[in-house]
Amino acid sequence: MKIAKLKITNFKRYEETFTFAMNDGLNVIVGGNESGKTTILEAIHLALTGMLHGRTLNNDITSYLFNLNTQSKYLNSLKTSSPLPPPTITIELFFSGTSSELAELEGDGNSEKIKASGVVYRIEFDEENYRGPYEALLKAGELNSIPVEYYTVTMRSFARRGITARNIPIKSALIDSSSTRLQNGSDVYVSRIIRDILDESDRASISQAHRKLRDAFVKDSNLQLINERITRTAKISQKSVSVSVDLSSQTAWESSLMTYIDLIPFQYIGKGEQCIIKTKLALSARKTTEATVILLEEPENHLSHARLNELMADLTDEHGQKQIIISTHSSFVANKLGLDHLIVLRDGEVARISELTASDFFKKLAGYDTLRLVLARKVILVEGDSDELIIQRAYMDRNDGKLPIQDGIDVISVGTAFLRFLELADKLKIPVAVVTDNDGDAGAVEKKYSEYKESQNIKICFDKVVDAGELRIKDKPYNYNTLEPKILKSNNLSILNGIFNKKLKTEDDLRKYMKNNKTEVALAIFSSETAIDYPDYIIKAITL
Repeated sequence: MKIAKLKITNFKRYEETFTFAMNDGLNVIVGGNESGKTTILEAIHLALTGMLHGRTLNNDITSYLFNLNTQSKYLNSLKTSSPLPPPTITIELFFSGTSSELAELEGDGNSEKIKASGVVYRIEFDEENYRGPYEALLKAGELNSIPVEYYTVTMRSFARRGITARNIPIKSALIDSSSTRLQNGSDVYVSRIIRDILDESDRASISQAHRKLRDAFVKDSNLQLINERITRTAKISQKSVSVSVDLSSQTAWESSLMTYIDLIPFQYIGKGEQCIIKTKLALSARKTTEATVILLEEPENHLSHARLNELMADLTDEHGQKQIIISTHSSFVANKLGLDHLIVLRDGEVARISELTASDFFKKLAGYDTLRLVLARKVILVEGDSDELIIQRAYMDRNDGKLPIQDGIDVISVGTAFLRFLELADKLKIPVAVVTDNDGDAGAVEKKYSEYKESQNIKICFDKVVDAGELRIKDKPYNYNTLEPKILKSNNLSILNGIFNKKLKTEDDLRKYMKNNKTEVALAIFSSETAIDYPDYIIKAITL
């Protein structure tokens, strides 16, 4: 039994219905901040358990759960003659597999009106009980937010019957090791997991030990003297006043539970160790071992590659037979778990590396620049490191010394693999500029990138003018149509001699020097106090 598909409408990041198909086994979701990775995990867990942030949502509905655009459209419509109905949050889970339990959830009560097994979780206006009060507020013009006090939560199967989490055979465990919440000095998350590991006899033994500790504490002679002084001097009651240990219930020991690692309180050990311990404890907890779906949020937090490797190995070895959905920013996680499982998320668009024509290329790509492409706000693709330095400096000269990355623009050297990256960029609508040489044949460049000529998010930047000359190097014609000679064309011998600290006498001498020392030339331009002029196609690229 697996989750085959998730559909979200109006929940947090997603306004229009967002559809997310899942692999039966491992799903590694990569996306930038605010791309909706967390929303996907929360939506799955909410639809299966009815819980959000560790609490049942029934009595904790807030307008912040609704997509902001949805809220705005609704509230703005209230000022018109045709107000919209109160918006509804819908989360649908389509299940795959065969079992009698899934058969009971089968029907066509889903947005696609197809026969399938699944559940629909809704946060919706309670029409039956609150239509009158709502219309009164509407008439009085007193609505300035979604009236969540008139909302209810429903959970139904595709068979159109009301259900609870107990009726759903697929169980989930949501693990976020980065969250920290302390109570009486102990991490609540760790304490809850440890309590979950204990059985009833363990709890009884701890409770008895706690009582013995309390008795010894109360009988201590120093404490008795202090309590006598409190009663005598603190005139707050005619009865005896004292300090002791809370034993008001059988589980009083839980409030004072603190986890120690090598005799050091948990909150005082390193953040990385905290994260890996929390994750491993959560993975070994009873509810997780019983779960069929594991939802893991950003496991790389605070972890070195070595510790992350250890965690990933444990995850795949011990829970590889389950459906696992991981959100991450880490190229290491993507590498370790395999790009076949990588699902890239950006602005509501989804791309699977395994479905791209260039999938084999990305699987073999050192450094996984795929993730850089996805996580940047905008991208400039260049052929080599020297081009990258020139583009960076050109951008800095036009933007008060700021590097492109400070504005969310990543400059990536991709060799000659422009088309492979453009396939992914086009799929996800990532704003991209390609900076390329015309190599003496502008028509060939036009033809190569003709597929993207009308693209709104992809710019192909090259010099359409083909230059020529008499220079030959080692009996081969010199290429006047690469970046270095184009830079010389936009400047002059004197300026570039000054930047390179040379005294070359002719432009041909400079062309030879620049061709043989590409990296040194680019670094000198990047580091120089003197700004140069750039070819028009470079300016076009940095104004992406």
